[in-house]
Amino acid sequence: MSYLSELSQSQEYLSFRSSIPLRKIVVDSDSSKAEHPVYWDVGEWCEGFKKLLDYLGLAKVHLFGASLGGFLAQKFAEYTAVCPRVASLILCNTFTDTAVFSYSESAVVFWMLPSLILKKMVMGNFNTGKVDTLIADSIDFMVERLESLSQQELASRLTMNCINCYVEPQKIITLPITILDVFDEYALSNTVREEMYKCYPTAKLAHLKSGGNFPYLSRSDEVNLHLQIHLRQFDETNLSAAEPGSCLDPIPVAR
Repeated sequence: MSYLSELSQSQEYLSFRSSIPLRKIVVDSDSSKAEHPVYWDVGEWCEGFKKLLDYLGLAKVHLFGASLGGFLAQKFAEYTAVCPRVASLILCNTFTDTAVFSYSESAVVFWMLPSLILKKMVMGNFNTGKVDTLIADSIDFMVERLESLSQQELASRLTMNCINCYVEPQKIITLPITILDVFDEYALSNTVREEMYKCYPTAKLAHLKSGGNFPYLSRSDEVNLHLQIHLRQFDETNLSAAEPGSCLDPIPVAR
């Protein structure tokens, strides 16, 4: 019998799964692609995400992204800067330049590596030391999600995470941005965090004392509070998260 994490069996998660059905939406010419198509290039991912927003009838969105999700959120805001589709950004434990990773030269061959090697590369960033129960549960949950990904899904996400690419912050610096960070051990270094602050000097900073790599799971109440604070600035405007023309749209974590 396979082990199931506490989070995947929690009433809150099971209620979400039962009340929010999985929807399959075709966003390109390949009808075999479903909710999360495999993309090997950041530009292609941005175009696919734009098509998803078009399908859903969303003119502008507030994006929450963590790790690779945060990087892609920035790139999407940059990609649509001429005709803006992003109302604001909440960036969690993320980066502006893939050069911070050590696999940039080998990223072009990820597509041919077996799943076992790809999973080890990802799990090498998980904290295996002593952590509190909630952080341990968040790691268990993400390991489960990792096991559910196909070789192509894993390889494509790692490729986008590591292939040479960087954000041009000058194109999106005028957006309302909140940077959400944890102060305990997680996959990225303090240097990466400081670079984020430099790129967005007017961003609001939200700090959590702890939370590990996945604070949106291990410290969900605190993260949700910061999301609410961020979105209050849009109350009673056409960019309110409660308005039908806009939404808080969390980008899936790429792990």
